Amino acid sequence: MAKSYSPAFVSLFLLALSSCQSLEQISIDYLQAADLSFPPQLRKVAIVNNTSNAPDNKLITQSDKIKENSPIVSRATAYVNGDTKVATEALAEEIAHQNYFDEVVICDSALRANDKLPRESILSQEEVRKLASDLEVDLIIALENLQLKATKTIRYLDEFNCFQGAVDVKAYPTVRIYLPERSRPMNTLHPNDSIFWEEFGASAVEATTHMIPDKKMLQEAAEFAGTIPVKYIVPMWKKGTRYLYTGGSVPMRDAAVYVRENSWDDAYELWRQAFEGTKSEKKKMRAALNIAVYYEMKDSLSQAQEWAEKAQQLAKKIEKKNVSENMHATINDVPNYYLTSLYLAELKERNSQLAKLKMQMSRFNDDF
Repeated sequence: MAKSYSPAFVSLFLLALSSCQSLEQISIDYLQAADLSFPPQLRKVAIVNNTSNAPDNKLITQSDKIKENSPIVSRATAYVNGDTKVATEALAEEIAHQNYFDEVVICDSALRANDKLPRESILSQEEVRKLASDLEVDLIIALENLQLKATKTIRYLDEFNCFQGAVDVKAYPTVRIYLPERSRPMNTLHPNDSIFWEEFGASAVEATTHMIPDKKMLQEAAEFAGTIPVKYIVPMWKKGTRYLYTGGSVPMRDAAVYVRENSWDDAYELWRQAFEGTKSEKKKMRAALNIAVYYEMKDSLSQAQEWAEKAQQLAKKIEKKNVSENMHATINDVPNYYLTSLYLAELKERNSQLAKLKMQMSRFNDDF
C-alpha cells in the first residue's frame, strides 16, 4: 500500500532531518507557468465584474450534530454569495502586480446591476466588442460568480488546555476570458481555495468572542477569492525551499560558507571535487544533491535534474535495505531517498513546464 504525506508533514520531517544531518535550508524564487497562454500581441486587459449587484447577504448557519465526548464543542456551516466588487478589485490588483500585461484596466461596477434577479450570464460578442472598444483593451477577464462556504468550529485542545475558535472559508470564483473576435468565451475557470483564521481562549465563550467578525471575514474572503484565479492566467513567481548538505568534510563546510556569501561558482567547485574525490556513496550523494541545487540556481534545469537523479540513485543504494519497489518504506526508514526524490519530483515538474513558460514569456524576449 503506497503512503502519501501532507506538505506540512514533509516540511516537519525535513526540518528534523536537517537538525541531525547537517542540512541547511535556503529559499529560491522561480517563475511558474500559467495554465493559459495568450499571444504576445494581447497586451492590454480589462478586468470586469460581470455580475448583478450582490444581494444583502446574511450568514444563515446550519449547525452540525456533535458526537458525544468529541473535542469539538460546536460546528456550523454557511453558504453565501461573496462580494464580487471587492473580488474584482483584488483580481485586477493581483494581475497588475505580476507585470505581465502592459496595462490592466478595471471595471468593478456590476455589469448586470439592472437585473431583477441575480444570474450568471456570459457576455455576448457584441458586449465584449463594446467593452474592449470603450476600455481600449485587447482582452476581457470577467468575474462572473463568487460563492463562499464558511465553516466555524469551536474545539477543545486537550494538549494545550484551551479552546480554539476557527473559521475556514472555501471560495469558489468563476472567471471567463473573452476575446472580441470570438463569439464564445476563450476559457472558463472554476478554481477554488481556502482561507483560515483561528483564535484561542480559556473557555468556549472566550474563543468565540475572539473570532473574526462576519463582516471582516466576508471582506477578507472576497479579497482572497480575487487572487485565486491569477496563477491560472499569468505566470507567477513562486517561493521554494531547497536543502544543502553542509557537513561531513572540510570542503562541504567551506562550500556552505561560499553559499552564504552568494559565491555559488566557488561552492560548486568544492562540491565537484568532493564528488570526484571520494568513493563513499553517502558523500557522493550529498555532493550530487548540492550540485543539482547549484544548477537550478543557474537556471540549468536539465543539468539540475541529471544531478538530482544521481543523488536519488546513490541514496537508494545507501538505503537499499529499506527501499522497496512497493513503497512500504517510511520517511524515517529512508530519509535521504525521500529528500532526493521530493527534490527530483519538483525539478521534473519545472522541466515539464519550461517550454510552456518560455512561450508565455516570449513577449519579453525570454528576459525572465
